Amino acid sequence: MRKILLLFFIVSSYYCSHAQENRAIDSMLLVLKTSKEDTNKVMLLLNIGEQYERFAPETSKQYYWKSLQLSREIKYKPGEIKFASYYTAVLNMQGSFDSSLLLNKKALELANQMKDELAIAKASFNTANSFHMISKEDSALYYYMQVLPILDKLGNKRMLGIAYSNIQNIYTDLTQYQKAIEYGKKGVEIFSKEVDDPLNQSYCLSNLGIVYTSLKKLDTAEMYFKEALQISQRIGDQYTESAVLLNLGDIHNKFGRLEEAKKNFDKANLIAKEMDLKETQVIALKGIGMYHFEKKNYPLARQYADSALSISLKSDIRKQTLKLYNLLADISYASQDFSAAHQYEEKEDALRDSINADNLQELSTEYETKYETEKKEAQIKLQQSQLKQKSTLNYFLIAGSVAVLLISLLAYRNYKNKQKLQQAKIDELETEKQLTATEAVLKGEEQERTRLAKDLHDGLGGMLSGVKYSLSNMKGNLIMTPDNAQAFERSMDMLDSSIKEMRRVAHNMMPEILVKYGLDAGLKEFCNDIERSGVLRINYQSIAMEQATIEQTMAVTIYRIVQELVNNSIKHAAANNVLVQLHFSPSEKQLAITVEDDGKGFDTAHLKQSSGMGWSSIQNRVEFLKGKIDVNSAPGKGTSVLIEITV
Repeated sequence: MRKILLLFFIVSSYYCSHAQENRAIDSMLLVLKTSKEDTNKVMLLLNIGEQYERFAPETSKQYYWKSLQLSREIKYKPGEIKFASYYTAVLNMQGSFDSSLLLNKKALELANQMKDELAIAKASFNTANSFHMISKEDSALYYYMQVLPILDKLGNKRMLGIAYSNIQNIYTDLTQYQKAIEYGKKGVEIFSKEVDDPLNQSYCLSNLGIVYTSLKKLDTAEMYFKEALQISQRIGDQYTESAVLLNLGDIHNKFGRLEEAKKNFDKANLIAKEMDLKETQVIALKGIGMYHFEKKNYPLARQYADSALSISLKSDIRKQTLKLYNLLADISYASQDFSAAHQYEEKEDALRDSINADNLQELSTEYETKYETEKKEAQIKLQQSQLKQKSTLNYFLIAGSVAVLLISLLAYRNYKNKQKLQQAKIDELETEKQLTATEAVLKGEEQERTRLAKDLHDGLGGMLSGVKYSLSNMKGNLIMTPDNAQAFERSMDMLDSSIKEMRRVAHNMMPEILVKYGLDAGLKEFCNDIERSGVLRINYQSIAMEQATIEQTMAVTIYRIVQELVNNSIKHAAANNVLVQLHFSPSEKQLAITVEDDGKGFDTAHLKQSSGMGWSSIQNRVEFLKGKIDVNSAPGKGTSVLIEITV
C-alpha cells in the first residue's frame, strides 16, 4: 500500500468549517459583483478560489485563472506570483506535477526581477516541492537550502516549520530516516508550540507517521496518524483526511485488522470521489480489493481491482497501474485463471519498461542538454561582447572631430550594418540552441534505452538470479534455528525485490512494438489497447504506410503526438468515438495524421491562451518535425486535428 506524503505549497491560507466556508464564499461573491478592476479584486478572486479549493478544485482553478488575467491586464506582477502559488496547490492535489513545476519556476523568475525576499522565498519553496514531486530530490534539496537562511532572516516561523516537514519528506524518499525524523520533529514542534496552524500541524504529524511506518515502528506511526486524522476532521480538511485514512488503512493491514482497514479505505474512497482525487480513489479501491482478496472473495476482489485499474489507466497513474496489474495477477492465480494471470504479468512488465525508460532517459539526456545549452550561451555572450567593443570604438570615432564628420558617419553606417549581421547571428544561435535542446531530449528517447536495458538484464539480472538459485539450493542443506530461518526468508524476499526492481529498470525503455515493427504497428497496438480497455471506441486506419520509411526519432515523436491527442479526447472532450488515420503520399513524401473525436468540442481561440503542458507538448513536437497543424472544433461539434509532416 502506498504511503501518502503530504507536501506543503505556500499560499496565504487558513481553514475553517464548511459552514464558515459557505458563508465566506457568499459574502465574497457579493463583494465581487461591485469590485473595481484593481489589485484588491485580484486578491478577492484568489481568496474565493481558495475557499473552493478543498471541495471543488475545478471551480477553484477558474477563479485563479481570472485573477491571473486581471493581474496581466493591470500589470500587477505580485498578482502573477500569487496566482502560481495558489494554482499549483490544486495542480499538485490533482497530480499535474510537471505543469506545477513550470508555473513555480516562472513565479521565481518574476520574484527575482522584483527583488522581493519573501516572494523569492515562497517561489523557491514551491519550486523545491515541485522538484520533489517528480522525484528530483537533489534539485529539491538545493532550493530548500536556499530558502532556510531567508526564512531565518525574516523570522517566518510558519514557513520554516513547513520547510522542515518537506525536507523530512525528501529524506524519507532517500531512506535517510534518522535525518527525516530530525527535521520532521522540528516541524511538529513549531506548529504544536509556536504557530497556531492546525492544517499544517496535521500535515507534519501525518508525514512523521510515515517515517515511523518505514522504520516498522507501527505503534508510533499509528499514534501520529490518529492525531493528524482528528485535526483534519475537526477543521474539515478532507484532502488531508483522505490521505491519513489511506495510511491508517495500511497500518491496520500490517496489524492484521482487516475490517478496520476496509472502513478507512471506504471513507477515503467516498472523499476521493467527492473531490475528484483520482490517485486517492485508485489506492482506496485497490485497498478494498485487497481486503476481499484476503477474505478469498475473488470475484468481488477482481471487481474493485478492475474499477481501480480503469481510473488509473484513464488518469495515467502508472505506478498504481503497476500495482494493480500485480494484484489482478494474484487474484487470477488464486482463481485458477492462469491465462489471465500471465497476461497481467506481461502488462506489468511492459508498463515497467515504459516508466523506467522515461526515468532513465530523463537522467541520461539532462547533462547532454545542459552541456549543449551552455555551449550555445557561451557563443551568444561572445557575440554580444564583440558588439559592445565595436560600439564603444564607434562612439569614440564619432566624437573625435567635426573635421572628419563624413568619415565618422560612414564608419557609423558600417558599424550598424555589422551590428545587424551580428544580431542576426545571435538570433540564429538562439534558435539553434532551442532546437538543440529539443533534439537532445527527443533523440535521447531512442538512444540509451536498449543498451542500458541489455546491460542491466544480462549482467546484473543474471548475477542476481544466480545468487537466488545458489541460496535456494543452500537452504535445503542447512539446519537453521527459527530465527535464522526467518532472517533467511527475509533475505530471499529482499533478493526477489531486487530482481523485480532490476527487471523494472531493464525493461522500461520504450514501446517495444514501435521499435520492432515501426510506427504503423505501434499506433495500431496503442489504439487496440484503448479499444480493449472500454474507455471509448477508437478506429485506426492507415493508408500506404507500408511504403513509408520513417526513422526512429520521427516515429517516436509522431507516436507521442497521437498519444497526447487521444488522451485529450479521453480526458477533456468526453468523446465516445475517436478516429486515428495515417495517410502517406509516396509521390509527395508527405504524411498526414488525422485525429477526430465526437466529443464536446471547444472554441479554438482558447488555444492561444492555453498554458497546459499537453497542448504545449504537441506544438513543440510538431515544430521539431517542421510540420503543420490545423485544429477544427466548435462547442458541441467535436474536434478534428490534422498534422502534415514531410517524411
